[in-house]
Amino acid sequence: MDLMEYVRFRHGTARTADLRRAGFSERMLAAAVAKGSLRRIKRGVYTAPGADQAVLGAFHSNGRLTCISAARFHRLWTLKPPPEELHVSCGNGIPRTGVVDHAPCTHPPHPHLPVAGVADVLLHALRCLPELEALVLVQSAVSQALLSPAFLNSKLPGKRNGRARAVLDLVIPRADSLLEVLAHTHFVRAGVSVQMHVDIPGVGEVDCLINGCLIVELDGGTHVEGKQVKKDQYRNNASLRGGLLVLRYYYADVVHRPERMVAEVLDVLKMRENGRYGPRSPWPADLF
Repeated sequence: MDLMEYVRFRHGTARTADLRRAGFSERMLAAAVAKGSLRRIKRGVYTAPGADQAVLGAFHSNGRLTCISAARFHRLWTLKPPPEELHVSCGNGIPRTGVVDHAPCTHPPHPHLPVAGVADVLLHALRCLPELEALVLVQSAVSQALLSPAFLNSKLPGKRNGRARAVLDLVIPRADSLLEVLAHTHFVRAGVSVQMHVDIPGVGEVDCLINGCLIVELDGGTHVEGKQVKKDQYRNNASLRGGLLVLRYYYADVVHRPERMVAEVLDVLKMRENGRYGPRSPWPADLF
Protein backbone atom coordinates (compact mmCIF):
# COMPACT_ATOMS: atom_id res chain seq x y z
CA MET A 1 0.00 0.00 0.00
CA ASP A 2 1.49 3.33 -1.02
CA LEU A 3 1.18 6.58 0.91
CA MET A 4 -1.98 7.89 -0.74
CA GLU A 5 -3.73 4.52 -0.59
CA TYR A 6 -2.96 4.42 3.12
CA VAL A 7 -4.39 7.90 3.70
CA ARG A 8 -7.50 7.14 1.63
CA PHE A 9 -8.00 3.93 3.66
CA ARG A 10 -8.22 6.21 6.70
CA HIS A 11 -10.90 8.32 5.01
CA GLY A 12 -8.42 10.93 3.85
CA THR A 13 -6.78 12.05 7.10
CA ALA A 14 -4.03 10.51 9.22
CA ARG A 15 -1.73 11.35 12.09
CA THR A 16 2.00 11.64 11.51
CA ALA A 17 2.64 8.98 14.16
CA ASP A 18 0.46 6.46 12.33
CA LEU A 19 2.07 7.32 9.01
CA ARG A 20 5.54 6.84 10.44
CA ARG A 21 4.57 3.51 12.02
CA ALA A 22 3.32 2.41 8.60
CA GLY A 23 6.77 3.08 7.16
CA PHE A 24 6.31 6.49 5.53
CA SER A 25 9.24 8.82 6.22
CA GLU A 26 9.21 12.56 6.84
CA ARG A 27 10.83 12.95 3.44
CA MET A 28 7.97 11.10 1.76
CA LEU A 29 5.42 13.24 3.59
CA ALA A 30 7.23 16.44 2.65
CA ALA A 31 7.30 15.34 -0.99
CA ALA A 32 3.56 14.63 -0.96
CA VAL A 33 2.88 18.07 0.53
CA ALA A 34 5.09 19.75 -2.08
CA LYS A 35 3.23 17.88 -4.82
CA GLY A 36 -0.15 18.91 -3.40
CA SER A 37 -1.26 15.34 -2.68
CA LEU A 38 -1.28 15.97 1.07
CA ARG A 39 -1.84 19.01 3.23
CA ARG A 40 -0.70 19.48 6.81
CA ILE A 41 -3.76 20.87 8.60
CA LYS A 42 -2.26 21.02 12.07
CA ARG A 43 0.74 19.69 13.90
CA GLY A 44 0.87 15.94 13.46
CA VAL A 45 -2.08 15.62 11.07
CA TYR A 46 -2.11 15.29 7.27
CA THR A 47 -5.12 15.25 4.98
CA ALA A 48 -5.77 14.56 1.31
CA PRO A 49 -8.21 16.26 -1.09
CA GLY A 50 -11.72 14.88 -0.70
CA ALA A 51 -11.17 13.74 2.88
CA ASP A 52 -14.20 12.68 4.91
CA GLN A 53 -15.39 15.87 6.58
CA ALA A 54 -16.57 14.14 9.76
CA VAL A 55 -13.20 12.44 10.24
CA LEU A 56 -11.49 15.74 9.52
CA GLY A 57 -13.73 17.42 12.10
CA ALA A 58 -12.79 14.84 14.71
CA PHE A 59 -9.10 15.66 14.22
CA HIS A 60 -9.83 19.38 14.44
CA SER A 61 -11.70 18.78 17.70
CA ASN A 62 -9.01 16.51 19.12
CA GLY A 63 -11.72 13.96 19.77
CA ARG A 64 -13.42 10.82 18.51
CA LEU A 65 -16.67 10.70 16.57
CA THR A 66 -19.43 9.09 18.59
CA CYS A 67 -23.20 8.76 18.92
CA ILE A 68 -25.04 9.45 15.64
CA SER A 69 -21.89 10.81 13.95
CA ALA A 70 -20.10 7.48 14.37
CA ALA A 71 -22.95 5.16 13.36
CA ARG A 72 -21.92 4.71 9.72
CA PHE A 73 -18.38 3.71 10.66
CA HIS A 74 -19.80 0.72 12.55
CA ARG A 75 -22.46 0.05 9.88
CA LEU A 76 -25.29 0.81 12.28
CA TRP A 77 -28.80 1.65 11.12
CA THR A 78 -29.95 5.22 11.58
CA LEU A 79 -33.44 6.63 11.52
CA LYS A 80 -32.27 10.04 10.32
CA PRO A 81 -29.20 11.37 8.50
CA PRO A 82 -26.48 12.59 10.87
CA PRO A 83 -26.77 16.28 11.73
CA GLU A 84 -24.26 18.82 10.52
CA GLU A 85 -23.17 19.33 14.11
CA LEU A 86 -20.68 16.59 14.96
CA HIS A 87 -21.10 14.40 18.02
CA VAL A 88 -17.64 13.81 19.45
CA SER A 89 -15.97 12.68 22.64
CA CYS A 90 -13.14 15.10 23.37
CA GLY A 91 -12.57 13.65 26.81
CA ASN A 92 -11.51 16.90 28.46
CA GLY A 93 -14.83 18.59 29.21
CA ILE A 94 -13.80 21.78 27.39
CA PRO A 95 -16.72 23.12 25.29
CA ARG A 96 -16.00 23.39 21.57
CA THR A 97 -17.93 25.38 19.00
CA GLY A 98 -19.86 23.37 16.43
CA VAL A 99 -19.75 20.00 18.19
CA VAL A 100 -21.78 18.08 20.74
CA ASP A 101 -19.18 16.90 23.24
CA HIS A 102 -20.00 13.59 24.91
CA ALA A 103 -18.53 11.89 27.96
CA PRO A 104 -15.05 10.36 27.74
CA CYS A 105 -14.74 6.99 26.01
CA THR A 106 -14.10 4.04 28.30
CA HIS A 107 -14.01 1.16 25.80
CA PRO A 108 -11.64 0.22 22.96
CA PRO A 109 -11.94 2.69 20.06
CA HIS A 110 -12.10 2.07 16.33
CA PRO A 111 -8.82 0.41 15.30
CA HIS A 112 -7.64 3.08 12.86
CA LEU A 113 -10.08 6.01 12.74
CA PRO A 114 -10.81 8.82 15.23
CA VAL A 115 -14.07 7.07 16.07
CA ALA A 116 -15.30 5.72 19.39
CA GLY A 117 -15.81 1.98 19.75
CA VAL A 118 -19.31 0.61 19.27
CA ALA A 119 -19.93 0.29 23.03
CA ASP A 120 -19.22 3.97 23.69
CA VAL A 121 -21.13 5.00 20.55
CA LEU A 122 -24.26 3.25 21.83
CA LEU A 123 -23.92 4.40 25.43
CA HIS A 124 -23.57 7.98 24.24
CA ALA A 125 -26.54 7.55 21.87
CA LEU A 126 -28.75 6.10 24.60
CA ARG A 127 -28.14 9.16 26.75
CA CYS A 128 -28.36 11.66 23.89
CA LEU A 129 -30.79 10.73 21.12
CA PRO A 130 -34.59 10.55 21.09
CA GLU A 131 -35.93 7.13 22.06
CA LEU A 132 -36.59 5.58 18.63
CA GLU A 133 -33.38 6.94 17.10
CA ALA A 134 -31.34 5.38 19.92
CA LEU A 135 -33.31 2.14 19.69
CA VAL A 136 -32.52 1.70 15.99
CA LEU A 137 -28.78 2.08 16.61
CA VAL A 138 -28.81 -0.41 19.48
CA GLN A 139 -30.98 -2.92 17.63
CA SER A 140 -28.60 -2.80 14.68
CA ALA A 141 -25.62 -3.60 16.89
CA VAL A 142 -27.50 -6.41 18.65
CA SER A 143 -28.64 -7.88 15.34
CA GLN A 144 -25.01 -7.91 14.16
CA ALA A 145 -23.99 -9.59 17.44
CA LEU A 146 -21.61 -6.72 18.22
CA LEU A 147 -22.79 -6.67 21.84
CA SER A 148 -25.85 -7.49 23.95
CA PRO A 149 -28.53 -5.43 25.70
CA ALA A 150 -27.39 -7.02 28.96
CA PHE A 151 -23.90 -5.60 28.49
CA LEU A 152 -25.24 -2.11 27.82
CA ASN A 153 -27.65 -2.39 30.75
CA SER A 154 -24.74 -3.20 33.07
CA LYS A 155 -23.09 0.08 32.00
CA LEU A 156 -26.15 2.18 32.78
CA PRO A 157 -26.68 2.09 36.57
CA GLY A 158 -28.74 4.45 38.70
CA LYS A 159 -31.83 6.57 38.28
CA ARG A 160 -30.19 9.01 35.89
CA ASN A 161 -29.90 6.22 33.30
CA GLY A 162 -33.47 5.02 33.67
CA ARG A 163 -34.53 6.47 30.30
CA ALA A 164 -31.62 4.75 28.56
CA ARG A 165 -32.42 1.39 30.17
CA ALA A 166 -36.05 1.77 29.06
CA VAL A 167 -34.85 1.92 25.44
CA LEU A 168 -33.02 -1.37 25.93
CA ASP A 169 -36.32 -2.98 26.98
CA LEU A 170 -37.59 -2.35 23.44
CA VAL A 171 -34.80 -4.33 21.74
CA ILE A 172 -35.96 -7.61 20.21
CA PRO A 173 -33.85 -10.77 19.78
CA ARG A 174 -33.78 -10.47 16.00
CA ALA A 175 -34.51 -7.70 13.53
CA ASP A 176 -33.51 -7.82 9.87
CA SER A 177 -34.21 -4.12 9.37
CA LEU A 178 -34.99 -1.04 11.38
CA LEU A 179 -38.62 -1.38 10.22
CA GLU A 180 -39.06 -4.53 12.27
CA VAL A 181 -38.00 -3.11 15.62
CA LEU A 182 -39.97 0.09 15.04
CA ALA A 183 -43.12 -1.78 14.01
CA HIS A 184 -42.77 -4.14 16.97
CA THR A 185 -42.51 -1.17 19.33
CA HIS A 186 -45.56 0.59 17.85
CA PHE A 187 -47.71 -2.57 17.90
CA VAL A 188 -46.77 -3.55 21.45
CA ARG A 189 -47.60 -0.06 22.66
CA ALA A 190 -50.97 -0.36 20.93
CA GLY A 191 -51.73 -3.31 23.20
CA VAL A 192 -51.80 -6.15 20.69
CA SER A 193 -49.99 -9.50 20.78
CA VAL A 194 -47.00 -9.41 18.43
CA GLN A 195 -44.93 -12.39 17.29
CA MET A 196 -41.96 -11.72 15.03
CA HIS A 197 -40.49 -13.99 12.34
CA VAL A 198 -43.20 -16.63 12.54
CA ASP A 199 -42.99 -19.62 10.18
CA ILE A 200 -46.48 -20.20 8.73
CA PRO A 201 -47.04 -23.58 6.99
CA GLY A 202 -47.53 -23.06 3.27
CA VAL A 203 -46.49 -19.42 3.50
CA GLY A 204 -43.04 -19.31 5.03
CA GLU A 205 -41.61 -16.87 7.52
CA VAL A 206 -43.62 -13.69 8.01
CA ASP A 207 -42.41 -10.50 9.66
CA CYS A 208 -45.20 -10.06 12.23
CA LEU A 209 -48.20 -12.09 13.35
CA ILE A 210 -50.69 -9.93 15.24
CA ASN A 211 -53.15 -11.55 17.66
CA GLY A 212 -52.65 -14.86 15.90
CA CYS A 213 -54.80 -13.84 12.93
CA LEU A 214 -53.24 -10.92 11.07
CA ILE A 215 -49.94 -11.04 9.17
CA VAL A 216 -48.11 -7.74 8.80
CA GLU A 217 -45.30 -7.69 6.25
CA LEU A 218 -42.76 -4.86 6.21
CA ASP A 219 -41.44 -4.25 2.74
CA GLY A 220 -38.11 -2.63 1.97
CA GLY A 221 -36.63 -1.54 -1.34
CA THR A 222 -36.27 -5.05 -2.80
CA HIS A 223 -40.01 -5.53 -2.66
CA VAL A 224 -40.62 -3.11 -5.53
CA GLU A 225 -38.87 -5.46 -7.94
CA GLY A 226 -41.10 -7.40 -10.31
CA LYS A 227 -40.17 -10.92 -9.23
CA GLN A 228 -40.44 -10.05 -5.56
CA VAL A 229 -43.85 -8.42 -6.03
CA LYS A 230 -45.16 -11.58 -7.68
CA LYS A 231 -43.71 -13.73 -4.88
CA ASP A 232 -45.31 -11.50 -2.25
CA GLN A 233 -48.70 -11.76 -3.95
CA TYR A 234 -48.52 -15.55 -3.98
CA ARG A 235 -47.63 -15.48 -0.28
CA ASN A 236 -50.65 -13.27 0.33
CA ASN A 237 -52.86 -15.78 -1.46
CA ALA A 238 -51.46 -18.66 0.59
CA SER A 239 -52.00 -16.70 3.82
CA LEU A 240 -55.65 -16.00 2.97
CA ARG A 241 -56.25 -19.63 2.04
CA GLY A 242 -54.91 -20.53 5.47
CA GLY A 243 -57.34 -18.20 7.22
CA LEU A 244 -54.93 -15.35 7.92
CA LEU A 245 -55.40 -11.76 6.83
CA VAL A 246 -52.45 -9.79 5.44
CA LEU A 247 -51.45 -6.13 5.54
CA ARG A 248 -48.27 -4.72 3.98
CA TYR A 249 -46.44 -1.57 4.95
CA TYR A 250 -43.45 0.28 3.57
CA TYR A 251 -40.66 2.42 4.98
CA ALA A 252 -42.67 5.62 4.85
CA ASP A 253 -45.57 3.98 6.70
CA VAL A 254 -43.46 2.64 9.55
CA VAL A 255 -41.11 5.60 9.93
CA HIS A 256 -43.24 8.60 9.00
CA ARG A 257 -46.85 7.47 9.49
CA PRO A 258 -46.83 4.87 12.31
CA GLU A 259 -50.05 6.19 13.85
CA ARG A 260 -51.96 5.52 10.64
CA MET A 261 -50.39 2.06 10.31
CA VAL A 262 -51.38 1.12 13.86
CA ALA A 263 -54.89 2.53 13.39
CA GLU A 264 -55.40 0.39 10.29
CA VAL A 265 -54.20 -2.73 12.08
CA LEU A 266 -56.56 -2.07 15.00
CA ASP A 267 -59.45 -1.48 12.58
CA VAL A 268 -58.85 -4.81 10.85
CA LEU A 269 -58.58 -6.63 14.19
CA LYS A 270 -61.84 -5.06 15.35
CA MET A 271 -63.63 -6.06 12.16
CA ARG A 272 -62.24 -9.57 12.55
CA GLU A 273 -63.60 -9.78 16.08
CA ASN A 274 -66.99 -8.57 14.83
CA GLY A 275 -67.14 -11.37 12.26
CA ARG A 276 -66.56 -9.14 9.26
CA TYR A 277 -64.05 -11.61 7.81
CA GLY A 278 -65.69 -14.81 9.00
CA PRO A 279 -64.74 -17.12 11.90
CA ARG A 280 -61.72 -16.48 14.09
CA SER A 281 -58.37 -17.73 12.87
CA PRO A 282 -57.46 -21.38 13.52
CA TRP A 283 -54.02 -20.14 14.63
CA PRO A 284 -53.95 -19.70 18.41
CA ALA A 285 -51.71 -16.84 19.50
CA ASP A 286 -49.54 -19.15 21.62
CA LEU A 287 -48.96 -21.74 18.90
CA PHE A 288 -45.74 -20.20 17.54
